[in-house]
Amino acid sequence: MKSFSLTFKAGAGALQAVRAHGFDVATVGTLAGASGGAKWLVLSQLDRAILQSIVPRLVGPVHLIGSSIGSWRFACYAQADPVAAIERFEAAYLDQSYTEKPDIHEITRKSREILGEVLGPHGVREILGNKLFRTHIMTVRSRHITASENRWALAAGLLAAAGLNAVHRRTLGAFFERALFYDARDLPPFFDAAGFPLQQIELTPQNLEDAVAASGSIPLVLSGVRDIDGARPGVYRDGGIIDYHLDLPHSSHERLTLFPHFYDRIVPGWFDKQLAWRRPSAGNVDRTILISPSAEFVASLPHGKIPDRSDFSRYEPAERVRIWRQCVAMCERLADEFNEVIERDQIAARLQPLW
Repeated sequence: MKSFSLTFKAGAGALQAVRAHGFDVATVGTLAGASGGAKWLVLSQLDRAILQSIVPRLVGPVHLIGSSIGSWRFACYAQADPVAAIERFEAAYLDQSYTEKPDIHEITRKSREILGEVLGPHGVREILGNKLFRTHIMTVRSRHITASENRWALAAGLLAAAGLNAVHRRTLGAFFERALFYDARDLPPFFDAAGFPLQQIELTPQNLEDAVAASGSIPLVLSGVRDIDGARPGVYRDGGIIDYHLDLPHSSHERLTLFPHFYDRIVPGWFDKQLAWRRPSAGNVDRTILISPSAEFVASLPHGKIPDRSDFSRYEPAERVRIWRQCVAMCERLADEFNEVIERDQIAARLQPLW
C-alpha cells in the first residue's frame, strides 16, 4: 500500500458533500489556523502550496480565523505578497536567539521583533484592505487572578483553571473571556460563538498588531498585552487557552472550511491536551476538511517529531536551528503531495471521517 505524507479528514457534512459532488474550491468560505507555536514550521511549505494553488481560485469573501500561531500565519496570508510574508516569518522564526536564561521580557521583545518582520511597513494596511480575505483573530481577556503578571499568582490561576476545566470545559469562562477581533466588512460564522463570555472588537489599524501579538501571548512565557485599543480594559492573552484548535462554528451552511493542521485531530482548548475524551462539537466542524501530516511522515522527521516549544530547552541553539531547517526542507513533500492531490482532483478519494 502506498504511504502518503498527508492525511485528509472531514466532518460529516463536508464528507458527504465532497463525496457526492467533488471538491470545488469556490465552496471554501473559511480557512482555519490553530495554536501550536513552533509546530507551525511543519506547515510553512503547505502554506505556500495553498497560497499558490488554492487562494487564486477562491471566491470571496473568505474568512480567516486563527488563534495564536494560526493568527500569525494568516497575517501573512492576507498581505499583498503572502508568500514573501511567509518567507519572512519563517526566516525570523528559525533564526530567533536568546541569552542563556531568557526571562519573559526578553522573549516578549523577541516576539514583537518577529511580528514586525512579518507585518513589514505595509502589512496592517494590506490585511485590512484585502479584497478576498476577512481576517479575524481570537484572543482571550484574562479575568481575576489570571490577569496578574506575578508569576506565582498567574500559575495558581492557571492551575485552578486546568483543574476545573477537567470537570467541565465551560468553567474556563470564570477565568477568561473570548475576545474576537473581527473584520467588520463581513461578519464570520463564528461571530456569535456560544459557550463562553464573548467580547467582539472591530479590527482597526490601531489594534491589529496588538491583537496578533496577544493571540500568541502564552501565559508564563510571554507578557499579556494590556488595554488594546477599542477593547475593554484588561490583559489579553493566547487565544488557544479557550480555542486551541478552534472549537467554534467554522462554516456557514453552504460553504466549506479548509483547516491545515499539525495533527489529524482537533483538541478544543489548551487545557484539554491530556484529556483524550474531549472533542469539539460535531456541528462546529461539520463542514471542515482537516489537512495534516500523516503519522508516517512525522515519523520520518528528525527525532520522529514535529518541532515544538520544548526544543528550545532540548537542543543547543545551533542544533535546534539545524533540526528545524531540516524539518522545513523535508516538508516540501507535503506541498508537492498537496499540489498533486489538487491537480488530479483526488480529495474526494482521499477523505476519511474526522472520527
